[in-house]
Order: sequence, then C-alpha cells, then structure tokens
Amino acid sequence: MEFKVIKIKTNAQNLYGWIALDSGDHPIGHIFMQVEPPKVKFMDAWVHEDFRRKGIFTSLWDERWEYVKKHYKGYTAYAWCLPMSLGLLRKKGFEEGETCIYMEKEIK
Repeated sequence: MEFKVIKIKTNAQNLYGWIALDSGDHPIGHIFMQVEPPKVKFMDAWVHEDFRRKGIFTSLWDERWEYVKKHYKGYTAYAWCLPMSLGLLRKKGFEEGETCIYMEKEIK
C-alpha cells in the first residue's frame, strides 16, 4: 500500500499534525500532538477503516516521534489511549500511569 505522510502546523497554538495520504492525495489517517511545556501531549489518532492494519498508524506514530526527539529533548510525552493502542505504546517504551475512567453526558 502506497501512502505518504506530511507534517502540518495548525492554526491552533502549539498543535501539530501528521496526515497520511493515499496515492490520490486523499486523507486516510492522521495523528496530532500539542506542546504543553515541559510536556508533549500525544492525541487524536485515526486511520480510515478501509486502510487499517497496513502500517499507517505506526508510520504516523514514528514520524511524530522522530519530530519530538529532535525538537523536544528533555520534555515528557504523554497520551491517553484506547485498549487497542496499548500494545504500540508499550512497545514504544511508554509506561502505564494511573487508571482513569472516561465520562460523558449529552448536553441538552
């Protein structure tokens, strides 16, 4: 599967993203991070369901990680993740923090 990854700086303060594009330049995945000195928050990763299990998420992760290592040495990276992402984060050397529970309520 051929795809390319491009880095973007959003208009939001300190928010960076990487977007995976297929051969027709259609977005098939993205990953973001926000700089909160002295931390970097890894956030909002997505891959289109038709393109999952093809290495796109890992490629996006690796691009972001290389950028972080180059520009944010000494910072602490952190992330909230779903159970399906735990394996990759553990593989990348992240350690589990405290357990928390996501809560939501519809606004009426």
